[in-house]
Amino acid sequence: MKIAFPYIAQPHQTLHSLPIAMEIASRHADTEVHVACTTEAHLDYAKTLSALYPQARARFDLLKMPQILRRRIEISGPGVLGKMASLFFNRDYFSRFEAIVVPERTSLYLRRMGIHKPRLIWTRHGAGDRAIGFARDVKEFDFVLLSGKKIEERLLSQGAISPGRYYRGSYAKFDIVRKMARSRPALFDNDKPIVLYNPHFSSRLSSWPLMGEKVLQYFANQDRYNLIFAPHYRLFDKYRQEGEQLVARFANHDHLLIDPGSPRSIDMTYTMAADLYLGDVSSQVAEFLVRPRPCIFLNAHQVSWQSDRNYHFWNLGEVLDNLEELPGALAAAVTKHDDFLEAQRQYILETFEFNDDGPTAPGAADAIVDYLRNAA
Repeated sequence: MKIAFPYIAQPHQTLHSLPIAMEIASRHADTEVHVACTTEAHLDYAKTLSALYPQARARFDLLKMPQILRRRIEISGPGVLGKMASLFFNRDYFSRFEAIVVPERTSLYLRRMGIHKPRLIWTRHGAGDRAIGFARDVKEFDFVLLSGKKIEERLLSQGAISPGRYYRGSYAKFDIVRKMARSRPALFDNDKPIVLYNPHFSSRLSSWPLMGEKVLQYFANQDRYNLIFAPHYRLFDKYRQEGEQLVARFANHDHLLIDPGSPRSIDMTYTMAADLYLGDVSSQVAEFLVRPRPCIFLNAHQVSWQSDRNYHFWNLGEVLDNLEELPGALAAAVTKHDDFLEAQRQYILETFEFNDDGPTAPGAADAIVDYLRNAA
């Protein structure tokens, strides 16, 4: 049985499915696992991560792509055009597999390109509440992996999944993060509290366009906190020069760490290190809250969020409508945390369903192989 794990989008999605690929390659000798990427850099990243699974025997393939287009993707990110091209130019490649396992939904277009043989399996990436994670096209996947009952119930209620065609209890990114966490250096040379500012990339949802500059200036001009500015990977995906300029601007502030998109911004280095989360709608808050800590959310667009389930996680911390409230909110965050602690714990129990502290990718790997065998 041949199973493909393609990566046609940004590298932040890789950690959500690669551990499952490695577990299938380790646990099921009768499978042939292929990891495929659009660029050499992404393929090298996948190979580096796979070294954490020395028992896995997977193959690594560079997807076909016109060189001029591959170069464009390397410079400015895949975008819709790049992702669609990765699918179109590799139709013959994808048609050879019994299953294609993906963390994104763009790969559903393979069906419209005439690729009907492989089963399409979705691992999801992230565990947030926004509607994009519950889109109507989820029902087009043959099999879906879920982290917990909150996501299961929402997808079942809209008819996007059905019994026997999904597996609950896996968040593979946590597996590989635990393996990587054994050698993480200190981020600052002081013991000040660390605030992580993690704005989303979508301009209509993010606090960055309206508040971001003022947030950075506030932290630059104070000495009570360290700040990590590590936005969603896609914020500077097409504006890498702007991100580099931002790093240079704040380079002389030892208590500021500006990361517009390195591997550390996607492998939970910062969510594990921070004492307080400052953000808006990024699903990274769910990963941060695996260890409950204070949160502050910036309502830059004056959203009426209280009854909107897409903003359910804003009940887990203080919500600020303007930045004048930020100094007071920061000062009170620790003492007010008890007001949100039980809600945070309940949120994590509903979002992630794990029997113990062990890895969850093995269960997902077995579920995929069992489903494919039964389907055959």
